[in-house]
Amino acid sequence: MRTFSGKRLLVATHNRGKLEEIAELLKPYGIACVSAAEMGLPEPAETEDTFAGNARIKAHAAAKATGLPALADDSGIEVDGLGGAPGVYTADWAVTQTGRDFVQAMTRTWSELEAANAPYPRTARFRATMVLAWPDGHDEVFAGKVEGQVVWPMRGMQGHGYDPMFQPDGYDITFAEMDSAEKNRISHRADAFGKLVACFEGAKA
Repeated sequence: MRTFSGKRLLVATHNRGKLEEIAELLKPYGIACVSAAEMGLPEPAETEDTFAGNARIKAHAAAKATGLPALADDSGIEVDGLGGAPGVYTADWAVTQTGRDFVQAMTRTWSELEAANAPYPRTARFRATMVLAWPDGHDEVFAGKVEGQVVWPMRGMQGHGYDPMFQPDGYDITFAEMDSAEKNRISHRADAFGKLVACFEGAKA
């Protein structure tokens, strides 16, 4: 496994919530994060049908454009009552003419579960795949997940995306009701990061 020895990492995202979550995870390693949005990079088309494939597209595009190592994450929610949808298309379900609207996406998700008369508990999982790519084309790939269920109505004001309707196993609150430090300890992204962390051991402050 190739290690990262720098103190500044490009995070290939335009999602502020995701950037803040990754920056918090990297803080113990003394690594400062800069986003693709801050660097003025365009968002590449995510044309793959897997989380790993789309994360690779974003990481390699950012690394090639800047000459810096880049970390990308592709994540989404799989709802068993919908055959695993929306999955890699989670963000697409939130697309509107004026930007992303996850309240709309969550409402659609629950409406489709109701239409399908899906049984309770309505089990689901968040998945995340992190790819750390270098300008020379090398990359390291790490996948994580957290199991739980989707609930209605939406609850909580923290987090982002589908957090207000996802209740992780072992909890009676949603991600959006959870303290960010607790969420970051158990999340799908934390699971993937726990495997990625070997790349940063040489950079730990």
